[in-house]
Amino acid sequence: MSEINNTEKNNADNNPKDKSYWATVKKYWYLVTFVAPAALLVTALLAAITGQGAWLWGFTAIFFVIIPIVDTIVGEDPYNPSKEEETELSTNDNYYKNILYLATAAQWAGLITMTYVVTQYSWAWYDILGAVLSVGALHAVGLTISHELGHKVRDKHQTLAAKICSACSGYAHFNIEHNKGHHKHVATPEDPASSRMGESLYKFALREIPGAAQRGWKLEADRLKRLNKSFFSKDNELLQTLAITFVAYGLMTAAFGWMALPFLLLTAAYGWFQLTMANYIEHYGLLRQKNEDGRYERCQPKHSWNNNFKATNLITLHLQRHSDHHAHPTRAYQILRDYPEAPQLPHGYPAMMALSMVPPLWKMVMDPRVVEWAKGDMSLVNMDSASKSRMFQKYHKPQHAIAS
Repeated sequence: MSEINNTEKNNADNNPKDKSYWATVKKYWYLVTFVAPAALLVTALLAAITGQGAWLWGFTAIFFVIIPIVDTIVGEDPYNPSKEEETELSTNDNYYKNILYLATAAQWAGLITMTYVVTQYSWAWYDILGAVLSVGALHAVGLTISHELGHKVRDKHQTLAAKICSACSGYAHFNIEHNKGHHKHVATPEDPASSRMGESLYKFALREIPGAAQRGWKLEADRLKRLNKSFFSKDNELLQTLAITFVAYGLMTAAFGWMALPFLLLTAAYGWFQLTMANYIEHYGLLRQKNEDGRYERCQPKHSWNNNFKATNLITLHLQRHSDHHAHPTRAYQILRDYPEAPQLPHGYPAMMALSMVPPLWKMVMDPRVVEWAKGDMSLVNMDSASKSRMFQKYHKPQHAIAS
């Protein structure tokens, strides 16, 4: 509760003039969400028109280079909505929902366009690799949109749109697993989607990708069993999403030729890996402690890594305000708040995802931050078992022990 009060105090301390202006125009800046599919469309068409395969790398460069530079230039978002503004933004939310619906359609338009360009023109293998990576980055943004839609479980239109958006990358189990699995077990050793200190991105991926898929399918099977319905029922939400993927990929393969299918599958796989990168950076090393009754404490702001860079927050629909999201999973993206007192990433998601692909650099940057978060007490850290002995020897210096 004190953390929430501190946040509201920080909100009140913002420069009123800056806050008022940004509050007025921010709703239009959420249209930045369309940058990803628009960039993919434009670069794909430029490749086709010019015959220059380097354009197929365009969105990869935008995602991992241009966006971090823009983040550095424009800085952080100073605005947290007041209680009155939250009520207004929640009541008049059709504008914000329509952005999500249109962005979902744009994701599919980007995928179809790039698939057409890759399969209907002659490209070197490294050009096609650029297209795979660019579409995978698009899928990362698409799953962010699906994530936002999928949390609105009481709105059938948003949950349907979430399935359509997840189907773009074939990630059928995402919303079920994320809502019912990750949010329940986040920042504990029981969660395959919470990374452990000392665990590389690649080791995490080998645990997270199959673990999340297994948990998602099991959760849906258990739900149907409670309803006395078959796993192969038409009410299986994962099969519904997969059906959309199969039909869409099948139609593109029929229209564009057999080369479309391996391209689509490769882009989907890399899209999954992009989501794994996001999961890796969001809770790295953070651990909820157990209460006396053996249950984990309630998820608090301190159990998520946050970042408040303006550009990436707009593109990811405030996903980087991750503490508030876990405290209030159904809270709409336009009213998510920043917690300055929560553990902070040094940069936005695209830059941190790039850093995570180089494990020594990642550990050099992030391990000291985890130690600082735990105040030197490594027993409070979610740690990779293979690294535990070495980590304790290197970092375990509890502040209370130093003080005594």
